[in-house]
Amino acid sequence: MKLMDTFGANVRNYRLAKDLKQRHIAEAIDKSESFVGQIERGESAPSFDTIETIAAALDVPEVVLFATTPMSVPTGERGKLLQRIHVQLAKLNNAELARAVKMLKALE
Repeated sequence: MKLMDTFGANVRNYRLAKDLKQRHIAEAIDKSESFVGQIERGESAPSFDTIETIAAALDVPEVVLFATTPMSVPTGERGKLLQRIHVQLAKLNNAELARAVKMLKALE
């Protein structure tokens, strides 16, 4: 899993958790909304200065934007799979996440 994917997924998750639009982050970092979208999709890597500004806009420590969820993910194949799932889920809107939860519960 690429670090840019993990970072982008975390930015999106924290942004949505705070009910912010991409334009709020774009304004905070003085960049375009499309650049924020590229970051969230793991297509662009921001500078260190921009990472600090994003973290400040989200009111989180910079390090959490690089962390996998949960903070202690198992190693090996299971950890890789959980990280891939996290990145994919981060791309979904709330309605899609609700459907994903139902699908996962059906697997129990």
